[in-house]
Amino acid sequence: MIKTLLLSLLLGSIALSDLPTEKSQKLANLEPIRLTLAEANRLALLPLHCMQVEYPNKLNQTLENESYLKGPMELHPAFYGCFDWHSSVHGHWMLVTLLRQFPDLDNREEIKEKLKTNLSALNIEKEVFYFSGPQNASFERTYGWAWILKLAEELHQWEDPLAWELEANLQPLTELMVEKYLEFLPKLIYPIRVGEHSNIAFGLSLAYDYAQTVEHQALKELIRRRALDWFENDENCPLTWEPSGFDFLSPCFQELDIMRKVLGKEEFKIWANGFLPQLAKNDFSLEPGRVSDRTDGKLVHLDGLNFSRAWVIYGLIHAYPEDYGHLMAVANAHIQYSLPSIVDDNYEGTHWLGSFAVYALLQAP
Repeated sequence: MIKTLLLSLLLGSIALSDLPTEKSQKLANLEPIRLTLAEANRLALLPLHCMQVEYPNKLNQTLENESYLKGPMELHPAFYGCFDWHSSVHGHWMLVTLLRQFPDLDNREEIKEKLKTNLSALNIEKEVFYFSGPQNASFERTYGWAWILKLAEELHQWEDPLAWELEANLQPLTELMVEKYLEFLPKLIYPIRVGEHSNIAFGLSLAYDYAQTVEHQALKELIRRRALDWFENDENCPLTWEPSGFDFLSPCFQELDIMRKVLGKEEFKIWANGFLPQLAKNDFSLEPGRVSDRTDGKLVHLDGLNFSRAWVIYGLIHAYPEDYGHLMAVANAHIQYSLPSIVDDNYEGTHWLGSFAVYALLQAP
């Protein structure tokens, strides 16, 4: 019976809430929920179906004059699909990731063809040009910047001829994003502690991963220095204030994530015990963010919050299993609340949530 329930749980066919409380707790504690080929095939359809769909579209554009009124595909020939620029970017990241992790992925040839079409050298050249226009220097700061670097990191790690071609094509935009980080971070006096796109800890975390992977020492050191400037003295983060109504990121957990990456092992343990001391308690619990209406583009953000909380917790468990292993149930419960529901007919969530789900599942220790 237990084996049957565990299999169903991992495949996402039942939710933790469907199980008796005692069994739910035992099963959730057994191991992290991992990304399977079947789940990868299911989730890959989300960006695959929208990466070349131009409308509906949210441009987030500041117009200098009427001459800048152009369609999404003309403005962003690489990243015009999936409703908005940043969702398109991390949808591309997700597909590259799934191809790298699962060479036998269904639709792999279609995915490769669409990646090659969208991420052509000419299209990336036009994406770079967009940032040079009036009012566009801060476009997608720093959320979209971070996902470009995450895409570049994934291409860099993928041992495939297509990846080498696409990494070279993307390089001018990658370099531009690095330059923008190097220019912007020293200017930001105060950290941005919100639960949406501009959260600076999230932007630092993904960019730090890129810098570490490609050994970009200047970017890596600047991120480390700025994270310490902003967060080193923080204590008792008010986790009970979270989430806000539209959060897809946890301000407390995102700060925890970047500090785990930039601090040494013992330094981090001391810092974390002052920042979120309750996490070290075996009875720590945290309810997943509840979504009341998945047709509402803002309210469905809370599914993203559940995935982003889970990836932070998985990262903690991976690095500090003895200190934070008891949090496995919390991470698993967050994923199980949202994972079965993100493949539906509601474009408000389907255009982006697959990326968050995949990122969370791949952090499993």
